[in-house]
Amino acid sequence: MVIFTTLLAWLGNLLGGPFARAAVDAYRAKLTAENASQKVAADLAARELAVEAREQELRVALLVAEQGNWVTRWVRPVWAAPFVIYTWKVVIYDKVLALGTTDPLGGLVATLAVTIAGAYFGGRTLENVARIIKR
Repeated sequence: MVIFTTLLAWLGNLLGGPFARAAVDAYRAKLTAENASQKVAADLAARELAVEAREQELRVALLVAEQGNWVTRWVRPVWAAPFVIYTWKVVIYDKVLALGTTDPLGGLVATLAVTIAGAYFGGRTLENVARIIKR
């Protein structure tokens, strides 16, 4: 649990870094703004960055809270494990080592595998794209 908490703290610092730099840049823009409208725009940008940074802190806190219980901590890995094992078997055993063949997934199981992989690898990307479109 200590390693996981350390990892989450590192991830928070990593993600907080861009927000902190952007906040400093917004503050500098505020200080160098030449007229009142530029100062208002710089103020609003700084506030938006502060809100985004706070939201990121709350997301990390929520993740840490959810990871406190072993049941919530293991749901996603347990669902993903069969598909990870299958993928490794197909890639390493069948293709790289050429030691066998594996039947392809089909139907609901194939859809579930794609959904789980998409959630693991594409979820954050979709959130970022939605945020960009929203602006």
